[in-house]
Parts: sequence; structure tokens; C-alpha cells
Amino acid sequence: MTTENHYADLAAKHNVAAPRYTSYPTMPYWDTHSFSQKDWRESVKRSFGESNEKDGISLYIHLPFCESLCTYCGCNTRITKNHSVEEPYIKALLKEWEMYRAIIADAPIIREIHLGGGTPTFFSAANLHLLIGGLLEGAEVHPKAEFSFEAHPANTTVDHLQTLYDLGFRRLSLGIQDFDPKVQFIINRHQSFEEVKAVTQQARGIGYTSINYDLIYGLPLQTPDGLIKTMDQVAELMPDRIAFYSYAHVPWIKPGQRKFTETDLPDAHEKGKLYEIGRELLKGYGYLEIGMDHFALPGDALLKAARMEELHRNFMGYTQQHTQLLIGLGVSSISDSMYAFAQNVKVVEDYLNLIKQGELPIFKGHMLTHEDLVIRRHILNIMCKGHTAWDLHTEPCKGVADGIERLISLANDGLIELNSWGLEVTPLGERFLRNICMAIDARLWAGKTSTQLFSMAI
Repeated sequence: MTTENHYADLAAKHNVAAPRYTSYPTMPYWDTHSFSQKDWRESVKRSFGESNEKDGISLYIHLPFCESLCTYCGCNTRITKNHSVEEPYIKALLKEWEMYRAIIADAPIIREIHLGGGTPTFFSAANLHLLIGGLLEGAEVHPKAEFSFEAHPANTTVDHLQTLYDLGFRRLSLGIQDFDPKVQFIINRHQSFEEVKAVTQQARGIGYTSINYDLIYGLPLQTPDGLIKTMDQVAELMPDRIAFYSYAHVPWIKPGQRKFTETDLPDAHEKGKLYEIGRELLKGYGYLEIGMDHFALPGDALLKAARMEELHRNFMGYTQQHTQLLIGLGVSSISDSMYAFAQNVKVVEDYLNLIKQGELPIFKGHMLTHEDLVIRRHILNIMCKGHTAWDLHTEPCKGVADGIERLISLANDGLIELNSWGLEVTPLGERFLRNICMAIDARLWAGKTSTQLFSMAI
């Protein structure tokens, strides 16, 4: 059997609904009954005290507004052309930050800031300056700080780029998805190659040191020829990093995806072929693969972190730095204290009302058990390092012990090398990281449901 046919057979076998493992436990299996805001506040204070002086903290700010709906999108968004929403939302963000400042008491050392959305560049440069200035007031910026933001190429101005650069931002992520006009039309995501080129060149001219492009495979009406053309255009600009994601078709969660049907989507075999085409092209252009879905040019900090086994994975994907405490601000944002997760309410009006009442806008969360912490460490090792080790005598963990039985079939398929003290992901297994993590996901196996909760692995 050829290598190509062997991979195709394995892809068909393991194409099941699977989490992306930006957290463990994954959100559908959070035990919200054991969660309270009091416990959350205490976990934030504890984590801050343990880690701020050494590593600093991270901030994620969710800016949900978009002028139009991209129908492929799975993010929490609010569609509006009314820009009067900007200032009240920023005031609410800063008030939420004040609440966290009251919890942690001491001055925070800011290691990371990431602006996500939605469309952060929906906001004017002046309002983004107001936001970042307010977040940094009374705080210290870590000497190795990394500030990044997501942007829509069609509405990102030089003013946006310069203002954020002056505030310390050096990383820019542009949502491209696909340059094929047919694909752009059906997903309602429009930006030209010329617009992307202009923003890329402007950012580099200003001094941005890292530019990422988000690309997606498996989109409706996407074809191998169209993807090849998109990749060739990307190669003309050579961004420092590329996130090459699998399209997550979850219309039961995101109704906007019902604007096209499953017949418009490539089937599992075709989708796998699209991934292989894109992957081989990126390698041919000189990009090296990192973890799952990510590629970087030699010399990029993310690649260096991967080689030094310092890579980390959180709700934004892979990062080259890790802080124990991540505070999420804004509607639907998720925070992580290491000991607990908390998510904010998902409706803008609910968020604004809770902030106005002086309450943290949290509506659910999860306090991690000892077993959760052990399994989380192993899943992070698999996703970020490609290996993990355990000693069930000194650190008993039923979830890991049960998972070893499920890992045997993956070892038989050549996806991992399995022994009594751990596992190593093989080169073939690098394409099946979600499946490997699933084997030791104790919460998933204990809470099996007939309802599909996740997108397909392939």
C-alpha cells in the first residue's frame, strides 16, 4: 500500500467528531455545578500571586463587532454598521478590568495582550488607543511582552497599524481564508489580494516583526485548483506564520453556516486532499509545520519555541509564551487561572448590563480537579511537544490508565509509539493529534452523548 493510500485509509477511519483541545476539560464537559464566582475570584488571586512576578499575566480582549457576517465563522459576533457601539463597549471593558484589578490588588505585569473578534479593526484607531491605554495604566509591561491583534484586510488602515505599533503591538494576524472569488462570495468574506498586499507591506514598513495569515481548507466550493492559486498568492507575500485551519462545520451552533449546504462542502476525502495539497505547498515554500494547523518560516519565534519545547496552547491557538493566568475581557471571553476556567456571557446587552451593575459578567466555568490537571498536562504535552510521560505508581490517574487501553489501537495504526511510561507521536501521527488526545480525555468518555458537539477531525 502506498503512503498516500495508507494516510487516506487512516483519515477515513479516524474522521470522527473531535475537540480542538484549546482547553482541558473541553467546554461541553465543564462541571458548572461545582463552579462559583467566589471560587473563581480566589483562583485568580492565587494564580496571580504565584506567577505575576515571575512570568506576568496575559489579557485577551474580545471585540465582537463586524459590519457583515462571514457565514463560515464560528466566533461570537455582533453584526452592525453602527459605530456608536464602540465607546460604550470600551468603557465596559475597562470597568471589567478594574474589577479584576481589585481582585489581584497589586500592579500586574502584562506579558501578552491579544485583540480578537469579531473584527478588532471595526474600532477606530482612536478608540483602540483609549482601550489599550486604559488597560496599561498603572500596570508594568514585561520586557518580553508580546502584543498582537487580528485584523480584516479590507478595513485595516495605516492609522490602525501605526497607533497599535506605538502602543507596543508587533504581531498582526490577517484573516484571509481563501482568495478564490467563488469561495469568498459564498462565505461572504471579501478582500482582494491587493488589499492584503497593501496591509502587509504597510505593517512591515512600520516595523511589525511578525505577520500571520489565517487560511482555511474545507470551505464551500473550495477546489484544489483554487487552493493552489491562493497558496501561490500567499507565497508572493511570505507572511512569517500561517494558520491553516480545517473548516469547522457546526450549523447547529452557528446558524449562519446554513446559508450553504453540505452539498457545497468537499467530502471527507476531498477535504483531506485539500489539506495535503496545502501542506505540501507550504513545505515547498519553506514553511515548517508546528503542532496542529500552524506553519512558520525558519527563524520565527513560534518555531523556536516549538524546538525548545516551550510552545503553549490556549483558546487563541499556539503561543510561544505561557503565563499561568490569562484574563479574558469582553463578551464571551474565556479566562484561565490554571486552576479554573470562566466564560463571560455571550450577548452584548447582557454583558453591558452586568458590568453596569458592578458584577463580573461570568455565566459559567469549571474548577479543575486533580485528575483534570494531570490530564490537561498530558494533552498540552501531546499538542505542543509531541510526547508525554507518566508514572502511574507515583501519580495515579484513572483517566490516563483508562486512556492507555484506547491508545493501543492508535499505536497499531502507527500514529504513536506507546510504552508503559508514555507516548511519542510519530510523523504520521502529527496529522491526528486531536484523535490522540481524545484517547485520554476522561471527561469526554465519561460524558458520551448521541448529540454531536464538535466538528469532524478531518
